[in-house]
Amino acid sequence: MKKGRVTTFDLREKKRKGEKSTMLTAYDYSQAKIVDEAGVDMILVGDSLGMVVLGYENTLAVTLEEMIHHGKAVVRGSQRAMVVMDLPFMTYQVNRDDALRNAGRVIQETGAQAVKVEGGVEIIDAVKGMVEAGIPVMGHLGLTPQSVGQLGGYKVQGKDKEAAKKMFEDAKALEEAGAFAIVLECVPWQLAEFITDKLSIPIIGIGAGRVCDGQVLVFHDVMGLFDEFRPKFVKQYRNLREEMIMGIKDYVSEVKKGDFPGKEHIFNLGETLEELLE
Repeated sequence: MKKGRVTTFDLREKKRKGEKSTMLTAYDYSQAKIVDEAGVDMILVGDSLGMVVLGYENTLAVTLEEMIHHGKAVVRGSQRAMVVMDLPFMTYQVNRDDALRNAGRVIQETGAQAVKVEGGVEIIDAVKGMVEAGIPVMGHLGLTPQSVGQLGGYKVQGKDKEAAKKMFEDAKALEEAGAFAIVLECVPWQLAEFITDKLSIPIIGIGAGRVCDGQVLVFHDVMGLFDEFRPKFVKQYRNLREEMIMGIKDYVSEVKKGDFPGKEHIFNLGETLEELLE
């Protein structure tokens, strides 16, 4: 019998057993197939698509329609991994009703299994509304890209007593509101370890050390496809950008020299052209 997708229960069981969970972004059908076949537990359709796919300066310009468009493709390309969709900027911060309506659209129109939102106590009412409606919600604390202007740039968060205390309180509030997991981004590993130990739900780290219950990275960073900047917490496992450039250069060269298409790439008539046209 074919096993279904990874569930929130599966993730909690992995935490209980001390097993690490894995999460990677994907933004289209082909990427989703690759990530899914490689055995990743969760696929995040992140609003990072604004920068690595759509060429925006940051995540703030990404629209709900763009997220839904890419989310549909990712769901079609995956079979086993849980698909989590970022709710973009200003689709859940205004009020509970907006959050529920927009999250409902994302789940219904894409077929994804969960949504992710950034923030703590200030969005708890929205989180409760989504959870009560049956929508699985993943939280996101620390460096929250949708609030990068307010945070003063892409910096490590939770380094002082007040900020660390607030992050823990936010994490507890998200857990109590029904969030099934929380992403911690750009957080000192000691604080990440404390939060991971104190909460019963999985904590997924990105720039939060190895002590978390799992890790998440951006597909384009891991595969070396995005070279405009590379955060300290990223490990590049392959340099596909260089491979792709070399491959395309070979293609261009062969076309110019007349080497492509070769005999193995062309079709032949079963008779002469004269006989065909008689």
